Amino acid sequence: MRNETRTSALTTAALMALALAAGAGSVLLLRPAPASVAGAPEAHHHGYQCPMHPQVIQDHPGDCPICGMKLVAMPAGDAPPADPGAGPTLPGLSTVRIDAERQQLIGLTTQPVKEAQVGGEIRTTARLTPDETRIRHIHVKVDGYVEKLYVDFVGMAVQKGQPLLTFFSPDFVSAQQEFLLAQKTRRALEGGTLQGSGQDLLDAARKRMALWDIPASDMDYLERTGEVKKSLMLRSPITGVVTAKTAVEGNRLTPNDTPFEITDLGQLWAIADVYEPELPRVKVGMPADLTLGAFPGKTFTGRVTFIDPQVDPRTRTTKARVELANLGGVLKPEMYGEMVIRSQTRRGLVVPIDAVLDSGTRKVVFVALGEGRFEPREVQTGSSLGEAIEILSGVRAGEQVVTRANFLVDSESRLKAALAQMAPK
Repeated sequence: MRNETRTSALTTAALMALALAAGAGSVLLLRPAPASVAGAPEAHHHGYQCPMHPQVIQDHPGDCPICGMKLVAMPAGDAPPADPGAGPTLPGLSTVRIDAERQQLIGLTTQPVKEAQVGGEIRTTARLTPDETRIRHIHVKVDGYVEKLYVDFVGMAVQKGQPLLTFFSPDFVSAQQEFLLAQKTRRALEGGTLQGSGQDLLDAARKRMALWDIPASDMDYLERTGEVKKSLMLRSPITGVVTAKTAVEGNRLTPNDTPFEITDLGQLWAIADVYEPELPRVKVGMPADLTLGAFPGKTFTGRVTFIDPQVDPRTRTTKARVELANLGGVLKPEMYGEMVIRSQTRRGLVVPIDAVLDSGTRKVVFVALGEGRFEPREVQTGSSLGEAIEILSGVRAGEQVVTRANFLVDSESRLKAALAQMAPK
């Protein structure tokens, strides 16, 4: 009687441990077996299990409470081994045996570990922005008033040297008059001891206007004709597109104002977001391809020219800059597309990404050992390859890993491991 009481207590403790090991997604049903008939032979099995839901286990025959199927007897080979050396291969997990019929019922499939080229592509998204080195702010160097605008809206294309506006500046008029006066003084002092001083005055007046960005042709015209111009013309220093404009006919301009911003869109930057695990693979100089929804089937090719030294704390990504030629001006800033950065390839082991169970603290695959046995293995993963993932350690090429129903296999493995730990030593 005392032995029976002790056995019942051990059984109750084991059931509580199994319920905890099964987790929230598992169903564990272990009910007391009916009293055995005196003299009846002892059954050589460890319990009864649902073929479709292996997490459902009872210690007596019956129906599955989930699907209603008849429970089948678990063979003695599925019982947890008594010797410590044959215990769980990983903490909390154990090798399990699943016969062919049950494998078919639960849809279990396996695929081999293969060798393949890995690390060849880094796929991400990218956004087009203007090349910051090709943006010019246009300023005037003297105070004045806008008389006429030749470029009067944002988005207008301009050529280098094209007139932008004319403006009246009293300082410009005074500078021209001073230049003519210096010219007259130099002529008056020719042949005398102060001839050099006259030339110095003329050079100073010319340099003053040059510092105001007055073209040399305008100064030559002034020196040749002696005609003072009322207005000064502002011209575009580059070929590009007007991306900002504040100038309006009649308003006042000072050196602090920016009447125009002109951007050369002949080359753009594609800013790609690279996630932290991919950062070691991205290097300056790598080729990159951009595809856009606006141009199906067309690829724009460039090279990585800069990698941001900081990580964005919100997205956990780093910006990689790719320079793209914008032939014909078909690319527009703020376009959004898919970027493929082509890195160096190497040989490695890959498995389907569904084969890896990631608990957050470790990554596990189940390897088929033959005869319906499946062993849990902890693995180290590398680069993600779309539907596959690189395996750095834990498996060998050619081994079969479970790719479907591995969550059910994992559930049963945890149950076996818990039973093994509760087995009497």
